[in-house]
Order: sequence, then structure tokens, then C-alpha cells
Amino acid sequence: MQLSNYHSHCDFCDGRSKPEDFVKFALSKNFRAYGFSSHAPLPFETFWNMSGCDLPEYLEEIKRLQKKYQHKIEIYSGLEIDFLTKEYNASIPYFQELPLDYRISSIHFLPISEELKEENMVTIDGSYKEFEKSVKHYFEGDIRKIVKRFYLSSMEMVECGGFDIVGHLDKIHMNGGKYPGFDAEAFWYKKLFIEYLVLIAEKGLMVEINTKNLLPKKELYPLPFYLPVILDLKIPILVNSDTHYPDLVNDGRQEAFELLKNAGFKFTRELMNGKWEDCALT
Repeated sequence: MQLSNYHSHCDFCDGRSKPEDFVKFALSKNFRAYGFSSHAPLPFETFWNMSGCDLPEYLEEIKRLQKKYQHKIEIYSGLEIDFLTKEYNASIPYFQELPLDYRISSIHFLPISEELKEENMVTIDGSYKEFEKSVKHYFEGDIRKIVKRFYLSSMEMVECGGFDIVGHLDKIHMNGGKYPGFDAEAFWYKKLFIEYLVLIAEKGLMVEINTKNLLPKKELYPLPFYLPVILDLKIPILVNSDTHYPDLVNDGRQEAFELLKNAGFKFTRELMNGKWEDCALT
């Protein structure tokens, strides 16, 4: 089993410890590679995103750790970049000109105004109470409407490009799954999700198997039901813990690998000496 993680959050964003603490824990578990992917700056300040003024220090700290631990573990520099609109996403020069090893793109917000401010955002992975309120207020109480908006925005994100890895591609089910009328196996949902997967395959992107909530909430992103579809479409996968705490770096990895094996996967995609390669899933 490959011991690596490319999706993690330290105290430069909403992570709960310093970058070096994550490296030390990864080393204690004999990890081969570790990547940092703090929440990238947004046009507005939030609790969980890095401030733009901290970005140079973030990149310098990762450089320092790469040098310090170069003979023990491969350390990589990345960002998790929110897709907001065609004007603000991973493909814009601000993000493309950064010296990063890889970029993850995810959707946490659905803008409800052209003015990109926090108060004009519907948050899809905050509290259920806020999610429920947003569905009722902005989407006429219809769960199908916010799900459709989520996947249309996701497909627009893929079309814009500028990144390597699709982050927690179906996280809408975290809160959506609790809302009346949501059914991830219904025709209306499958149609949207599979169209999204087909587009990801066409663009040659990687998809992460995100284990953040696998053990505490029994939730995997993507839902295990769709793993065979991802396999059939030959979409490269990698297993990430999306951790915010050092001791959760390896959380859910073993369980995710078993799910992948049972679904028929033979490989995971890994950064090996700075290049993406397929490695046997053993």
C-alpha cells in the first residue's frame, strides 16, 4: 500500500497544527510522500482560507521542510483552489504563476451574486443547518436545484482547467444526503454525476478518493456506489485524507484501499520524484 497524502491543511489555513508537525507524523507512519494543499486565497477573507499575504511564507516553509527532510520523505507543495466563477479559479494567472508541484480544485461555495463576497456565497460543506437554510432561501427548497447547480459549476470548473486533481468531487452529498428528496442512486442524480465523470475523463484529470469522513461519519467522497463507474472510465485515482490534524494523516487509508480493491482498481496515481506515475494497489 502506497503511504502518501496530497490533500492536507496546516495552520496557514484552517488546519490545526504547523506544517512540520504533519511531516513528523507522516514519517512516524513511514510515509513515502507528503503534500501540502492549504485552502488558497479568495477574493474575500474567510476562517478557512489562507490570506494572500501569507502565501509567500507558506511556500517558503514548504521549501524549508523539503530541504530538511529530503533524505527521509518526498515533500510537495500544492494548493486547494476554489472554483467560484470563470473569473476566479485555478486557471487564472495568479495561481498558474505560483511555483507549485500540483493543484487541487474543489467547490465549497456556490455564488448567488456576481459580486464575490462571503455573504454572497452558499456554502455546501458547512453546517447542515446553514445548508438547509440556503436550499430553502435560494433554491426554493428543492434539493435537486442545488445539486444541479453544484454539478454544473463542477463541470464549468473542469472546463476552465488549470489543475491536476478534482477534490472531493461529490461532497454535495455530505449535507445534501440529509435533505428530503436527495437520492444519490436516483436517475436524476446519476445522470448529473456520470456526465461530470465523463467530462473529467475526457480532460485527463485525476480524482481523489477522499477519506476525511470515512471513519467518523462512514462517508467517502466519491460514494462507493460510483467507484466502478470511475474505474470503467479509466480515471486515475489517488487516496487523500484531507486532514486538518497531524494524527489523522493516515485516517481511513486502509479502509479506502480495501474498497478500491473490491471495486477492481489495480493502481493509484502517485508523485514519484516529482512526476505522476501509476503504482500498484497492493
